[in-house]
Amino acid sequence: MRYLRLLVPLVVMVFCSCNKNAPLANTTQRTSTNPKESLTRESFGHLPDGRDVGIFTLTNANGLKAKVTEYGAILVSLEVPDKSGKFADVTHGYDTLKGWLGNTSYLGSSVGRFGNRIRDGKFTLDGKEYSLAKNNKPGGIPCHLHGGLKGFDKVLWSGKAVGKNSVEFTYRSPAGEEGYPGNMDVKVTYTLTDRNELRWEAKAKSDAPTIANIVHHSYWNLSGDPTRSINGHQLQIPAKNYLPTTAGLIPTGKIAPVAGTPMDFTTSTRIGDRVDADFEALKFGGGYDHCWVLDKGHDLHLSARLKDPSSGRVMEIFSNQPGIQFYGGNFLDGTIVGKNGVKYGHRTALCLETEGFPDSPNQPSFPSPVLRPGSTYHHVMIHKFSAE
Repeated sequence: MRYLRLLVPLVVMVFCSCNKNAPLANTTQRTSTNPKESLTRESFGHLPDGRDVGIFTLTNANGLKAKVTEYGAILVSLEVPDKSGKFADVTHGYDTLKGWLGNTSYLGSSVGRFGNRIRDGKFTLDGKEYSLAKNNKPGGIPCHLHGGLKGFDKVLWSGKAVGKNSVEFTYRSPAGEEGYPGNMDVKVTYTLTDRNELRWEAKAKSDAPTIANIVHHSYWNLSGDPTRSINGHQLQIPAKNYLPTTAGLIPTGKIAPVAGTPMDFTTSTRIGDRVDADFEALKFGGGYDHCWVLDKGHDLHLSARLKDPSSGRVMEIFSNQPGIQFYGGNFLDGTIVGKNGVKYGHRTALCLETEGFPDSPNQPSFPSPVLRPGSTYHHVMIHKFSAE
């Protein structure tokens, strides 16, 4: 043990001095008196232009393990225990970097500059109209989605270990990228705590007025079986209202009550009980794909609680955002071949994305997404895991 203690500072110094674009072997960033706890970096592969992509593995004192990569600031996997203590990965994704390079469904990604949809791919800021890619077409109506053709989910971030069991990713989005104004400096930090919390935190600054809605987009199946439907999961969203949409899934600008509708998740409800109900919002989305208006403001608050009764796994989400998008995996159709060769079928995973409201650049009554020089965009999202 004496020699191990002497070697730890040397290992950390070697890691910090490495060229991030050079292939790296397993590198231990931090050790602990608890043998389960560690943080390592490896090479995940190379982009077509030869740049190296790092992948970090965070393991907490209880054995939970998260893998995050510099490509797209993506959560690659997260292993958590069920009620009997059996660990399983509870996210959809891919085994190799090659798979993630072909990721078209934003699995595990940090998306931006603007997560969710913008009507007609246009917005006006300070009297000037900006045009963005129309890269999504729900209901046959084109719109801008999740930052465009090459959003934050498709770029190489620079990653480094910081603090205790944390990884920080940074990226500079140049002015004009995907049509957005201003140079934006973005930081996304993942932290795995010994309280079994995965904390995702995004901060951004810009040198010119722009818009920001940076969102975490993991696909969850708490059963640990990626072939099982999430319709058996129980969901609670503490929201008395939601945002009705057009057939193109763009908010109408109205805020509607959930009471007496299939959108009411104020108490824990089995997702599949009403997903196919004769209700306009569900018909437009092919199921759940809507933003709920959270009852609390911008302080950190409970945003959703998800439970899989079969495994006993529970995930609580806390955030400082005004809304949460619940997407029920309606467009998964078996064409995505994911981890271990599994074809991800219809509604085998769901997304719970805390966020500002969709199309808020075009909706004056919604919370403003405008980010001005001297201000900092700040989004905190905590996933807390337990079993019962």
